[in-house]
Formats: sequence, structure tokens, C-alpha cells
Amino acid sequence: MSRPKGGAFTLVELLVVLAIIAVLVTILVPSLAGARDMTRRVVCQNQLRQWGQAFNIYAAGNDDTFPHIDGLDRDNGPADRFGWVDVIPPILKEKPWRDHPLFGRPAVGTFFQCPAAKVAEGGYSYNPDRDGFFSYAMNSCLELDGNCYRAAGDDGEAMPSFLRTSEIVAPGRVVLLFDQLLDPSRGYGGEGLNRSAGKYCGSYPRDFAVRHQAKGATQGGSILYCDTSVRWVETVWKGDWPAGMNCPPRDDPDWFPYPP
Repeated sequence: MSRPKGGAFTLVELLVVLAIIAVLVTILVPSLAGARDMTRRVVCQNQLRQWGQAFNIYAAGNDDTFPHIDGLDRDNGPADRFGWVDVIPPILKEKPWRDHPLFGRPAVGTFFQCPAAKVAEGGYSYNPDRDGFFSYAMNSCLELDGNCYRAAGDDGEAMPSFLRTSEIVAPGRVVLLFDQLLDPSRGYGGEGLNRSAGKYCGSYPRDFAVRHQAKGATQGGSILYCDTSVRWVETVWKGDWPAGMNCPPRDDPDWFPYPP
């Protein structure tokens, strides 16, 4: 069959071209989405490394100790505040958390969030736009250890307590910062509701596991360890841990810095 005059395509030829384009789109779109996710992960990991370097700089100038995790440093505490969100950002040329006003606290697109973090619509026990939020949380078990915790009245020193980095047994294994849940509708294992998702700058392992054990999906996140290394893991929840547990066992070497 000869081609129509003027070089026009036949209907069959057009359908073939459209089919080829459709196949190519089907192949390329997932690849592009995967590349985009990988780029976000790389940016997130680079940010975590910068946080880790800043933690080390802080420790070098503060008697070999890491800053406090959360608590008195957040809102109306005393003048001497030691929370990481206040003392670490200036090292990175960022404003301390306490210097941000309401409706002006860190939110999407700032150094306090992993680029892959997404805020769900509603469901929170706080207002993310007003109060700001984190997608990075410090390992709260670091302040539960008996060697670094001092209750109010002991030796005249109340909280906050401090973690001496030189005494960490396995710094390449102990979690320092991790990416926490920002979608309250997911809940633990894809069920329930986590209304404080993204609110706190110090959280327990369950807050990581909540995000990274959603049903029917392969997920994961990047973790900053105490030696400033960063690794991507699929989940931190261990098979023998009960679902209702929040803080891991005292002898868990991934979350506690000192031996029991």
C-alpha cells in the first residue's frame, strides 16, 4: 500500500506511535519517581550528616557532651536552655527554635525537615502552621540511661542531663537522630492515629517504626548515628518487641549509649 500524498500518516501508523509512547511512559514514569525519591533521600542524608557534624562541634566545646533532647528548652523554660533545637542550629547558621515566633517556626522546606517529609491534612493535636514541626527527632533513650540521667535534687543538679560522648560504647550503632512520622493517619503499623506526629524534637523508637512499618508498602528512612554516619534502614522495630512497647529494653545497643 502506497503512502497517501503529502506524506501524511495513516491511522494505523498513528495508533502504533501512540502505543509506543504509552509503553515508554509506563516504563519511564516509575523510574522517574524512583529517581526523585532517591534524590530526596540523598538530600535528607546530607542534612543529617550536617546535623551530626554540628553535634560533634557542640560536644567539643561543651565538655564532651551532647545537648539535651527535649523538655525545659521548648517554650517557657529558664534562660539557660540546652535543647538541641536551640543550641545546634546556630552552629549551622540557623536560628534557634526559641527565636522563631508563632506562625514563623520551622515548617515544610526548612532545615528541620527531611525533603521527603509530607504533612497530612488534619488529625494533629497541635497546629503545624502555627507551632512548626520536625521530621527529625533525637533519640529520647539517650537521656534515660542511668549513667547520664540525674533526677532533680541529685548533686544539686536538675534536668536537663547530658550525654558524655566519650563513654558511648558503640557510637556507630547508637541512634542519634531519625526521621519521624508526619502523617497522623497512619499510626503504628498502618493502624490507629498518632496525633503528635512531627511535634517533638525528641522521640522514642516507636515513632520511627510507626512511619516505616505501614502495611502493604516498602518504606524506610535515614538514621544518623552517634559517629555521624548515616544509613537507610527499612525499620527499627525488632520482631520480638511487643506492639504496645514504646521504649526498647534497657540493654538494647541500638538505642542506649552505655552498657547496663
